[in-house]
Amino acid sequence: MLTLACGRTFTVDEKIRTQDWPDVLLERWSDETRRSPGWVQKPLACDFIAYAYAPAATCVLLPVPALQRAWRQHGRQWIGLYGTRRAANQGYTSVSVPVPRGVLMQAIVEAMFVS
Repeated sequence: MLTLACGRTFTVDEKIRTQDWPDVLLERWSDETRRSPGWVQKPLACDFIAYAYAPAATCVLLPVPALQRAWRQHGRQWIGLYGTRRAANQGYTSVSVPVPRGVLMQAIVEAMFVS
């Protein structure tokens, strides 16, 4: 939870990468076999995602509604351009799309101002 000086509050989820990558991994499927939607395409109970790169001590704050709108507009194209990455977890496999930071940020900005 973030509370601004004016008193307004925002809810934030966090994602942390343990290496510095030039992309943001957008989770398409949280469980590939069960086709459980990942966080980029399911309703979230937060306003922002704080996406951090631990070694660089940097973080980008992604507004969830615009991020998900950008995914709906560009997700298929991004899958074709950047492919997918699978992460084998105990009992399930998640699938994410590595979208370059600049590409994602531009798409989010456009999604904020274009319906």
